[in-house]
Amino acid sequence: MSQAAYEVNGEVVPADLFYQVACDPHRSVVVEACAGAGKTWMLVSRILRALLDGVPPNQILAITFTKKAAGEMRERLHGWLRDFAQTTDAQREMELRIRGVAPSQIAEMAPRLQQLYARWLEEGRGVDIHTIHGWFSRLVKAAPLDILNELNLPPELNLVEDTSEHWPEVWGRLLRRLDAQTPSRKNGDEAGPEYLAFMAVVREVGRFNAEAWLHTALDNRLELTLADQGERLAGGVACAADWSAQWSGLAHPCEALARQSVLDQFWSLARQLATAKGAKAQKAGVAIEQALGLADVESQAQALAKALLTDKGEPRKQLGDMADLAWAQSWLIDLQQAMVQQEAHVLHEHMVSLSRLLFDEYARFKAERGLADMVDLELAAARLLGDPILSGWIQERLDSQVRQLLMDEFQDTSPLQWQTLKSWLSAYAGAGGGHSGRQPISVFLVGDPKQSIYRFRRADPRVFSAAKTFVLEALDGDLLACDHTRRNAPGIIDALNLVMGQACAEGRFPGFRTHTTASEDAARIRVLPSVMRTTATKAEPDEAWRDSLLMPREQAHTTIKEVEAEQVAQAITAMVRQEGLAPSEIFVLGRKRATLAMVAQALDEHGVPHIAPEDTRLIDTPEVRDLVAVLDALVSPHHDLALAHALKSPLFGATDGQLLQLAAVVKQSQGKTSWWDGLLRIATQADCPQALVRAATLLPAWSELTRVAPPHDLLERIVTEGDYRARVLACVPASRRVQALFHVDALLSQSLEMDAGRDATPYRWVRALKRLPLNLPPRSQADAVQLLTIHGAKGLEAKVVFMVDTDPEPARKDSYALMVDWPESDERPRRCAFIRSQSNPPPSLAASLDEDREADQREELNALYVALTRAREQLVFSRTQPRGQGADSWWQRLASSGAIDPEQVWQVALPEAAVQNDEVAAETPVLLSTLPALAPRPGQDEIKPAAAAEKSSTQQLLGQVVHRVLEWLTPLPVKQRTPERIERAVLAASKALLLEAEHHGAARHLVQTILSAPALQPWLDPARLAWAGNEVALHDQGQVLRIDRLVAVDTDAGRQWWVLDYKLQHRPQALEAYRAQMSRYVAAVSALQAGERVRAAFITGAGEWVPLD
Repeated sequence: MSQAAYEVNGEVVPADLFYQVACDPHRSVVVEACAGAGKTWMLVSRILRALLDGVPPNQILAITFTKKAAGEMRERLHGWLRDFAQTTDAQREMELRIRGVAPSQIAEMAPRLQQLYARWLEEGRGVDIHTIHGWFSRLVKAAPLDILNELNLPPELNLVEDTSEHWPEVWGRLLRRLDAQTPSRKNGDEAGPEYLAFMAVVREVGRFNAEAWLHTALDNRLELTLADQGERLAGGVACAADWSAQWSGLAHPCEALARQSVLDQFWSLARQLATAKGAKAQKAGVAIEQALGLADVESQAQALAKALLTDKGEPRKQLGDMADLAWAQSWLIDLQQAMVQQEAHVLHEHMVSLSRLLFDEYARFKAERGLADMVDLELAAARLLGDPILSGWIQERLDSQVRQLLMDEFQDTSPLQWQTLKSWLSAYAGAGGGHSGRQPISVFLVGDPKQSIYRFRRADPRVFSAAKTFVLEALDGDLLACDHTRRNAPGIIDALNLVMGQACAEGRFPGFRTHTTASEDAARIRVLPSVMRTTATKAEPDEAWRDSLLMPREQAHTTIKEVEAEQVAQAITAMVRQEGLAPSEIFVLGRKRATLAMVAQALDEHGVPHIAPEDTRLIDTPEVRDLVAVLDALVSPHHDLALAHALKSPLFGATDGQLLQLAAVVKQSQGKTSWWDGLLRIATQADCPQALVRAATLLPAWSELTRVAPPHDLLERIVTEGDYRARVLACVPASRRVQALFHVDALLSQSLEMDAGRDATPYRWVRALKRLPLNLPPRSQADAVQLLTIHGAKGLEAKVVFMVDTDPEPARKDSYALMVDWPESDERPRRCAFIRSQSNPPPSLAASLDEDREADQREELNALYVALTRAREQLVFSRTQPRGQGADSWWQRLASSGAIDPEQVWQVALPEAAVQNDEVAAETPVLLSTLPALAPRPGQDEIKPAAAAEKSSTQQLLGQVVHRVLEWLTPLPVKQRTPERIERAVLAASKALLLEAEHHGAARHLVQTILSAPALQPWLDPARLAWAGNEVALHDQGQVLRIDRLVAVDTDAGRQWWVLDYKLQHRPQALEAYRAQMSRYVAAVSALQAGERVRAAFITGAGEWVPLD
């Protein structure tokens, strides 16, 4: 171990002194520590030391950036407290010693360490450990109401973590706002300014790109809002006149051609070229004369450029060497640059105008729904903590006078987050707590700028340097650095030092210091053969006609990425089956999920278990798609494709021939019969396949359940009664069995989580599941390969790491982008600019874009550092030959630095016995543990409203149709409840619920009576209500309660809730069962809305309002 790996305030120190300073809770410290140095260990050790010094847990605030990291902190702290309470005195003394406790204090502190766990259990208050947005949310919820009003935030925050799920609705609202500005809508001749801006942008870039560009603006609302507030947004792209004095005083650079001096010089050049000897020169002279004769200056500019410049904007050659020619060509090049600048300025102005309108509409959208997003939290926290008096008041209200602030992964902090924290901490600057009037605060910031890979989330490693300066100067703190890892074997560290040391010497990776390691494990670095482009095998062209409805398209060729994936899978198979390595000890790291998906498919073919790549969408897994198809068929019986999918799924296992048999039955009806009806018909035939008989038995029963059961209960019934888990296990390869069951359980779990179960009906839930970008939850499997992106692997480690796609194609420059220039010391961005093309930017932004590209290149090296440091013992590299030569790929850096030898390749040779699929493993019986069915206790059945009062199936259907139509129409404004809409709704509900046509008139009459009754308008008109919901599902004492309609009204005495129940018969209040049912509903709502009055009322088919006391 090299002592040079530890520094305190720039001086090399022994390890024990380093940890003595780092873990001292009385010091403010910034620690820059390499990967595997134990950053989280230091942070939690410092919490432990603070608790030993008597700091109350609620005065310790630890902040990180992910819920997973926060959970790991809690788990480690609680585990330590529990272990230290049970271990020996000698062990406790050793633990204190390695955490920097002075030898003279160890004997006195060891008993206190033993007692910490019991004291923590007795007090019942833990250390505040939050994500940064979680902490901001706590602050905002404790803010005064007038501050929330100032920030346009609702008192009860309904946090939106992903704004993309609301984009379609927000985009539609924006288009309606723009449509309202058309001349026909305004009853005038002039359109509104935003409408004109939108049409101009669409003409320039197209509607699709315009929408994508505005979506990018919404994703960067924080930066644009702050820049606009600081009056820095509108001038993000200067006009040509402001960019260069050469074009000063001109509305457009082309107007310079109207200046007499410029015209005279071009006419002079035209005469000189016309008398020149060369034909090209004479042709150019004629072209200049023709250009100057054009009517408008823009046409003149284009024609002059064509005459004297090439298509690339370079001077034409062989025209002569006269001075006027050199001047003219140079002037035209300047003019073209000025025109690019002016066009970019105008486009930027249009986008700024549209962004402001978009943000206004988005704010209205959120206000209507009581929503807030992460940007709202950050802006609100900046407002609250930027005021010393207000921040102190909030801390007192939270009963959390923070004395210890600790932040992990500080390199992931954004400029605004740092400015917010800095404003708060500045009050403590100076002796005795500065101007805060409170005890001084100790700050511990730990991170590694070399691992900053979240620029797309606004993280800026320069913030780390700014924080070091602040802690050193304002808080009289210490700066620590550690380049000693406990994770990586010496050979891995040698390769890391080679490649990163070379980049540092080139000035591309400044601040890198040679790393050392405590590990003594043997290391191994392997290189798989490069996959060259000639490796791809192309199929012979097939000119034969193909019926696309009956014959699938055969894949024309194997891509080099698929070849690479197969090669990686073979290498992993060899490690597992020949070298005895556990699959769980292997990571595969890739840049793109598409590459990882190919590796996953190849691993399946080799029978190697693996965990699905992170951020895999739930709906993209086959088991979930099958179950969603079943639900689709249940809630939409005429959805024939969904039913066909469900029948083919493992749940029923119908063959293609059986589906064709069903299709033939449906075809006989000449389009009058759906597949659902056809299934019920074919099931009565003696020769009907068993799979279809089983489906015809189970599906109708589940269909009835969709009317009363929430999504989770319905899914659980399908999975259990359909024996879905066992049927899936029988179909999938052995290596995918654990993952397949995980997909099923993830869907069941998600059915309980979406929107906290509010308004949860199977139909709404299926539509939301398809619409929202819901990912599989993270998981660990005891014996499976993990497929990870570099971002997903951060903080993790494995014995062996495969790095794939290390020599990718050169990245394309973004189009329709937003450039943000935000110095880490500024409170807001210095410049925000909408850029149509980064390959041809306006000249005023060239320097800023160069800085942005340098930051991207540094982050690319950071990602390489993160990837290399995940491996404890082995690294395996794989590449495909790129079409173009990338200037700075990982592969090229590794090879040029000597970290790898591309010529020494690992030729994987799998014996025939090892190259097996899952056929042998599939023969192994699978034991699926299940619990015996629990018999319900008396009185525990789900409440079935009005079951005793309904007299016939027709009456039940009529009531269900009326309920369904009211559920659809009551959210609409009263003016939109037209007779035509009521008629369509009744027909749709009757068709879905199979109500015979002779009863449609009765249903329509009941609906019209209820909707038009004057006594019911205060409860059915959404404009008069503070909140309203239909078919509201509640869980009470283990049972499902479903309220027809729940509304809230604001009165002088406060908010009042009404539980409403539709009863078509006369005098429903006379039945004791109904009154008892309503009493239970009221009690359930009262438990959720503590302190607010809850009442109940019946709504009868005669339009009567019948309140209950």
